[in-house]
Amino acid sequence: MLEEIDQIRRLLVGSGLPSSDFDLNPEIKLPEERKLRAAAVLIPIIEKNGELQVILTMRSSALKHHPGQIAFPGGKLDESDTSLEDAALREAFEEIGLPREKVNVLGNLPTHETVTGFTVTPVVAHVISHFDEVPEPGEVAEVFTVPLAFLTEQKNFQIEYRRWRGQKRYYYTIPYGPYYIWGATARMLKMLNETLAVK
Repeated sequence: MLEEIDQIRRLLVGSGLPSSDFDLNPEIKLPEERKLRAAAVLIPIIEKNGELQVILTMRSSALKHHPGQIAFPGGKLDESDTSLEDAALREAFEEIGLPREKVNVLGNLPTHETVTGFTVTPVVAHVISHFDEVPEPGEVAEVFTVPLAFLTEQKNFQIEYRRWRGQKRYYYTIPYGPYYIWGATARMLKMLNETLAVK
C-alpha cells in the first residue's frame, strides 16, 4: 500500500489543468470580472478491507445548499486558516472527526471553479490509521468509502444533463451502489482519475 501512496504523491506533482463546473458546457461564457471565493476540500484515502478507498460524505437533507448530495469534507477558507491545506484539514475534523495528526497530505489537484462562485483546491491526503467517524450533526448524514480502484476506471464515469436556466447543462456522474456522485465532486474525482492514469 505504501508503494501505491508514494506513486500517488509523485503523480500529483504538477498535475493537470484547472477544471470547472462548466467544462462540459463551453457555450456558457463566464464574466471575466467575476469574484471567486477560496475554498478547499480534503480527498482522504484510507486503507480499508485490504485496498485503498476514498472517504466521501452525504450531506444532510436539512441543509439549505446542496442537500443530500455527495461531497468531500471541506469548505471556504476562514480567516483563522493558515493555508488552504489547513482549511481542508480543519473542515475534515469538524465534519467527520478526522484528526489532522492522522493525515499525511500527499499534494493538491488543480483548482476547480464551482457554479456557486468558489475556486476549490482539492487536497489529496493519506489517512495513516483508523479513526472513529463522527459526522457533524445537521451537516453530514453519512460517511462512506469508495474503492480507489473503482474511481480510477474510466468506464465508471458517465455524462448526463439537466435543464438549467432553459439550457441543457452537462456534468459528470459516478453511480456507485446506492450513491449518486455528481457535479463538482464527480468533476474533481475525474481530475484524480486523469492524474492517476498517467503512469
